[in-house]
Amino acid sequence: MSNHEPVVSEFKSKSGLQRIFAAFFYSIDGFKSAWKNEHAFRQELVLVILGAVVALILPVSAFEKLMMIAVLILILVVELINSAIEAVVDRVSLERHALSKNAKDFGSAAVLLTLLIAVATWSVVLFNRFYY
Repeated sequence: MSNHEPVVSEFKSKSGLQRIFAAFFYSIDGFKSAWKNEHAFRQELVLVILGAVVALILPVSAFEKLMMIAVLILILVVELINSAIEAVVDRVSLERHALSKNAKDFGSAAVLLTLLIAVATWSVVLFNRFYY
């Protein structure tokens, strides 16, 4: 093997329909693991489900409903990425280190920003609907 060939994990899937099915089941495993191991994910999932029900009931346009639900789902997406960062950091070392703290804090900050985007989106939709 020359120094210019990329190293590829033996776990990396090849191609074709089998890869698509495998990716789907890996995703399901990810959801199960997040539900089982991540308290914040469970809390946010409950928030998303309740928020989606409320958004569907509210007398707002279909586009507004979509945006209200999409920003809630975005919270879950960023929480999953944050959990992945935390898992990798912990896998590398459980020692306290400034770079490990930074990685975890950056992930947490990303979740916070996503929550703020959701609050802003819901506020704008509801304010425009009920106060204009």
